[in-house]
Amino acid sequence: MRDSERIDYLRTHLGAVNAAIRSGADVRGYFVWSLLDNFEWAWGLSKRFGLVHVDYPTGQRRPKDSAYWYRNVIKANAVPA
Repeated sequence: MRDSERIDYLRTHLGAVNAAIRSGADVRGYFVWSLLDNFEWAWGLSKRFGLVHVDYPTGQRRPKDSAYWYRNVIKANAVPA
């Protein structure tokens, strides 16, 4: 499933984390919100923030493009340009 906006979002935020580290911040980790599409109090099930798409009626889960992109970031320990 395509979600290029989420990839752009993650790229931007990871760039900011990297800048903070270079400036001396003691960053010990980064967590993506959220692994799975889920219920959000403000929007119910209408917004999808997860790296993995959840088909709510069937429960089937499929990784989105952002999940594969983030896997590559972790594997390389680097953010692609």
